Amino acid sequence: MHDHKETIQRLKIAEGHLRGVQRMVEEDAYCIDIIRQIQAVQSSLNKISTRILEGHLHSCLITAVKGDDPNERERVLLEITEVFEAATKV
Repeated sequence: MHDHKETIQRLKIAEGHLRGVQRMVEEDAYCIDIIRQIQAVQSSLNKISTRILEGHLHSCLITAVKGDDPNERERVLLEITEVFEAATKV
């Protein structure tokens, strides 16, 4: 990962939104409004995850692909496959 500061800032923003969702539940806000806020938090986290994955692909994956260790290449590719599979589960 290259820009930890921006990633941390985005995580803090998502954390603030999640706390807002908590307050909404505590205050018995309208269900659809709560769901919309949850979806906004999920979208934010998905964007952060995508940025981290892009960093991984441009660093760890490239290093493994250019390296001489076929086991390391396979391990990194398997990790990416597992992350993708987990992300597509509902």
